[in-house]
Amino acid sequence: MSTFDDPFDSKRQLQRGGCSCGHHASEAEHRAALDGDARLSRVIESAIVRALFPNDVTRRDFLGAVGSATAAAAIASILPVGFASEALAQAGPLEKTDLKVGFIPITCATPIIMAHPMGFYAKQKLNVEVVKTAGWAVIRDKTLNKEYDAAHMLSPMPLAITVGAGSNPIPYTMPAVENVNGQAITLAMKHKDKRDPKQWKGFRLAVPFDYSMHNYLLRYYLAEAGLDPDADVQIRAVPPPEMVANLRADNIDGFLAPDPVNQRAVFDGVGFIHMLSKEIWDRHPCCAFAASKAFVTEMPNTYAALLRAIIESTAYASRPENRKEIAEAIAPANYLNQPVTVVEQVLTGTFADGLGQVRRVPDRIDFDPFPWESFAIWILTQMKRWGQVKGDVDYAAVARQVFLATDAAKLMKEAGMTPPAATSKTFAIMGKTFDPADPEGYLASFKIRRA
Repeated sequence: MSTFDDPFDSKRQLQRGGCSCGHHASEAEHRAALDGDARLSRVIESAIVRALFPNDVTRRDFLGAVGSATAAAAIASILPVGFASEALAQAGPLEKTDLKVGFIPITCATPIIMAHPMGFYAKQKLNVEVVKTAGWAVIRDKTLNKEYDAAHMLSPMPLAITVGAGSNPIPYTMPAVENVNGQAITLAMKHKDKRDPKQWKGFRLAVPFDYSMHNYLLRYYLAEAGLDPDADVQIRAVPPPEMVANLRADNIDGFLAPDPVNQRAVFDGVGFIHMLSKEIWDRHPCCAFAASKAFVTEMPNTYAALLRAIIESTAYASRPENRKEIAEAIAPANYLNQPVTVVEQVLTGTFADGLGQVRRVPDRIDFDPFPWESFAIWILTQMKRWGQVKGDVDYAAVARQVFLATDAAKLMKEAGMTPPAATSKTFAIMGKTFDPADPEGYLASFKIRRA
């Protein structure tokens, strides 16, 4: 039996009819069409700025000198965004229509996965093959080798690729966050009486990848409890599809993992949920939609169409009333390969914790595409804290280059959304405030660190 085989789901199939208006493949595609065009406007305006100022430094100097609002008004006066949006929607042939997008079978990839069975890619005239992949290193390598056009990545991965941590430096972009929250610490059932992390000395713990929010949040949690993550416990990288089997075989004592891994451990009776990651940092980024800078610049029409599909899919996933439908769409063997019950418990936030309780946490996982630059700066501090990057780091410059957060506020307002006031913000992790304006001061405040 392969890693992805699962007898619970081998025969489950999803059957759908057309939509009420008769113009879309499904009702989901019909509803997505109603609100997708408005969200596209903020992507278009950003694309116009990049087209006028292809040089990153020149573009930043221009925006810094006149202000993003003034720039937007000036651009609109000569090339209205509405006109550009319509033109792009009716553009000539896409540079490429057959695409491969790699994903790991976890609920963090929900927008990327569901866009296939629910018609979001097809709506953009893209023939996207979403390719289930065994692990993050494979995702990275296949994307760098251009076997995949774009990919579901852990949000730290585009930063690591760009700065050359773990691979040769290659400019990478992260135009959209896939999900916030959506992780948990799960322990083997034999540890039900060890709820204090101070009791975990000697534990063997797993995370999905070295360059992951899972690794950084687990290390943060352990260090706050006084444990040195490199000396007092063993932390190893294990692909998410293999985590439950390793827990069952007693190869590890627990993991900080993406879902549905945690819920599957409960479903199988081999583990319990010790803590949701949102209890460490509420609304932290988790996974992302990522593509090389070369793909973005060499295939702009294809990139825009793909990003439009992802944004529309993410918007649809963000609505709680759609979660059960989505769970049914992404549970089958060619996607998550999980019982619908497991996926539904994760997406709806009503779930068994393995300790005899049913918990109700509606935002156990949520979907918000805005890539805050301050998220990137925090991630870079943790890379430096644990020795993954050395020397001086231009935190703000790397964040701007990779996390493509432009002046989304005005455009989101025009789309009827509640926008962020800026591209950066402070936030608290386990009660400790992070100020993105002082990353080195934040880094120096930790007693346990490698840097």
